[in-house]
Amino acid sequence: MKLAVIPARGGSKRIPRKNIKSFCGKPMIAWSIEAARASGCFDRVIVSTDDDEIAELARTQGAEVPFMRPAELSDDHAGTIPVIAHAIDWMNRNAGAVEFACCLYATAPFVQPEDLRRGFDVLQQSGADYAFSVTSYAFPIQRAIRVTAGQRVEMFHPEHFTTRSQDLEEAFHDAGQFYWGRAGAWLSAKPLFSHDAAPVPLPRHRVQDIDTPQDWERAEWLFKAMQP
Repeated sequence: MKLAVIPARGGSKRIPRKNIKSFCGKPMIAWSIEAARASGCFDRVIVSTDDDEIAELARTQGAEVPFMRPAELSDDHAGTIPVIAHAIDWMNRNAGAVEFACCLYATAPFVQPEDLRRGFDVLQQSGADYAFSVTSYAFPIQRAIRVTAGQRVEMFHPEHFTTRSQDLEEAFHDAGQFYWGRAGAWLSAKPLFSHDAAPVPLPRHRVQDIDTPQDWERAEWLFKAMQP
């Protein structure tokens, strides 16, 4: 079985009810559910939540909620890997064997069905345990500066003060959209950021963390600007 797992707990603090708050005309989680279903990648698309309202809304959007997430995996410290492992274990015991699972964040309105398909292709072709979305930094990280306690600046890597930007290695970061993985990797809690993971690059304009109200506002601007 190829399984999509959308984690969506109810306790968001910085943006209350973030997972079901209206984003450009739809509940936020609806965009992820739609992309998962449209991709054609998955035998089942499920939402892992501890919240009855989120569960009900997810079902109306076409996802399944076959279980309610236990409290010990629903607080601020619950990690992604244990949440996905719990979902895989539950499905293995109650719905059939899971071979591949994709964690798709509920707050990923920029995710595209073709990205999910490409991610699965990368996972299979690379032989890696995981394949997840990444994007490049807009500025060379080797020329980053810090503000000191004395309100002065200093470089993290002063040896690169005179290095030309085009001569510096390009750096990438987690795009925070989706994480394909083999079921065994999730269940054994293999780390995501390792040599056992392959990158799925996305353009920077389709990547936006949504952790604060300012992030939310910027994401809506970007989303609207990209509409035909």
